[in-house]
Amino acid sequence: MIEIELDGKKLDVAEGSTIIHAAEQAGTYIPHFCYHKKLSIAASCRMCLVDVEKMPKPMPACATTVAPGMIVRTKSEKAINAQKSVMEFLLINHPLDCPICDQGGECQLQDIAVGYGASASRYEEEKRVVTGKDVGPLISMQEMSRCIQCTRCVRFGQEIAGVMEFGMSNRGEHAEIETFVGQSVDSELSGNMIDTCPVGALTSKPFRYSARTWELSRRKSVSPHDSTGANLIVQVKNNKVLRVVPLENEAVNECWIADRDRFSYEALNSDERLTAPMLKQGGVWKTVDWQTALDYVANGLKQIKADHGAASIGALVSPHSTLEELFLASSLISGLESQNIDYRLRNAEFATIEGIRYLGTSIASLSILQSALVVGSNLRKDHPLFAQRIRQAVRKGAVVNAIASAKPDWAMPVANTLLAGSADWVQALADVAAAVAAAKGMAAPVPGKVSEAAKAIAASLLGGERKAILLGNAAAHHAKASSLLALANWIGVQTGATVGYLTEAANTVGAQLAAALPGANGLNAAQMLSGGLKAVLLLNNEPEFDSAAGAAAGAALAKAEMVVTLSPFKANMAFSDVLLPIAPFTETSGTFINAEGRVQSFHAVVKPLGETRPAWKVLRVLANLLGVPDFDFESSQAVLAQVCGLPANGETHLPARILNNATQATVSLAPAAVAPVIASIYALDGLVRRAASLQLTADAKRDAAAQEVTA
Repeated sequence: MIEIELDGKKLDVAEGSTIIHAAEQAGTYIPHFCYHKKLSIAASCRMCLVDVEKMPKPMPACATTVAPGMIVRTKSEKAINAQKSVMEFLLINHPLDCPICDQGGECQLQDIAVGYGASASRYEEEKRVVTGKDVGPLISMQEMSRCIQCTRCVRFGQEIAGVMEFGMSNRGEHAEIETFVGQSVDSELSGNMIDTCPVGALTSKPFRYSARTWELSRRKSVSPHDSTGANLIVQVKNNKVLRVVPLENEAVNECWIADRDRFSYEALNSDERLTAPMLKQGGVWKTVDWQTALDYVANGLKQIKADHGAASIGALVSPHSTLEELFLASSLISGLESQNIDYRLRNAEFATIEGIRYLGTSIASLSILQSALVVGSNLRKDHPLFAQRIRQAVRKGAVVNAIASAKPDWAMPVANTLLAGSADWVQALADVAAAVAAAKGMAAPVPGKVSEAAKAIAASLLGGERKAILLGNAAAHHAKASSLLALANWIGVQTGATVGYLTEAANTVGAQLAAALPGANGLNAAQMLSGGLKAVLLLNNEPEFDSAAGAAAGAALAKAEMVVTLSPFKANMAFSDVLLPIAPFTETSGTFINAEGRVQSFHAVVKPLGETRPAWKVLRVLANLLGVPDFDFESSQAVLAQVCGLPANGETHLPARILNNATQATVSLAPAAVAPVIASIYALDGLVRRAASLQLTADAKRDAAAQEVTA
């Protein structure tokens, strides 16, 4: 530690810290624009100039390293005059359009100008004008005259997103931020550039001119998409969600969110929202009241159970549903004496699960890995925030390896890639296991070829201390998923690496804890989707898009006597008989458990739209009508209390290692018969599929074109 004096107070700070870090530690604010705690130092705005004793001129606090005995004054006349001069310089060309600027009310330039700006300008020349640019459906660059060239957006792209999409061209008053030769901004984390911009140069295109910031109510929530469990602030006006921004949580999402977390709210206000129960009568959909719809469902289930037995009833539930909804769905099905319930809609293998399939380590630890092996994942698109953390580890020297069907495009260096078709991933992982065994002078668990790539991957896993083997969505949905896990666990034991699944959805871990899985004699998702049921409950999913069966699911479900869809949207109308409008995550309270096992509960941020009701309430009333005992829950918190073995909100407490170790009996080296089915980045769930702006992105268009070619 180094002792310095800051504004007359002695302070011990870590060696290598800058003055601005020391000031933050002491609770002293130094005005700044280009400095951001998660980005490299640029020292380009000079707003943080401070008075350092024995220095002939003011020094930038963000770029000046502390030294023993240093005396710093942040409020001296010398420092204040320097900061006022910089502010005058920054305002020379800044347009006076605060009344129409989306950043008005939350603008750093506006706030700092109050304290350091002059009441009148000495400059009478015309202000410069920068032409607006179209960079895609998410970010608006129509007011780039406001830009102060802090380069935060440029550094974010290079250092966090891993893709340099912005750069600064020209010099002096002709300098401007722009993309490369008319290209669009296509990063899956691009919306964070809006947050990092300290002025109103980069703004949200979907939110543009929708509201003033002081008109918005701010409420905490949790993302319902991938398994990060990103913490959100949902901003609301007149009971309508108008904007979503990140809530900082260093242990989960830091201060970033993915674009699908930020912009999927558009679906909440779309024309496809289901706002009242509907029944299909004579092939025609009619709107009915809740009592009529629920009586119809209850009577239908009773009749089907009497005619065909309880085993003819089943439920397909989404891992994007809340823990409470999944628990009640499971309890309802078991209360009907059926064992047919499953959340594994995209899986190709349905082996009996041992332990809990989760990340196997903390999310924060991904940032400090020294070595990682990623199997069967399009890491950057499947888990943008996990990829961002691993990207930070690579910047610190971590070695990332992959087993994949194609060369990974993760916007980070991948040291070693073992290329193999998905059918041969088990053999590829067996080759790595054989290389580990050869390096340790022991027998391999199964036969494998010690190739150069396998040896390089093995060497990286055998070195260092902090290492992980991460199984992606394609590995989880693989027809040989158990064999992949068994080999991964064997390698993990021999190398000291943690083993875990990146997990697909917001509540994949929660679905396991809620027992949303078939019983010993129950049908799994694939069997139910092949037409094996007479009555089907579909909770928050669209099998044609959310399951491995794809389009065939619709034809199979159409054979059932009754299909009940519980959804926020007008979904599954071709083969459903009843549509029950349930609340999306913004209109209900609930709990998600993310990939690391962190329990995160949240409240509704707006009132339910129309006749929409929280799914836990719908399931409770339906169970009451069916005479299922012990279903008198008054709140979602009461439901949560019934789910045993959970840690407190915001904490993690899951088994240290996923079970299923490798033996000759558990690993099959035969090629997989079918390719794993995974969702593309903007087709993961019903919300992102209905978010108009997300569907206009380059990723969504590319995936749509690929599907047309396949079809």
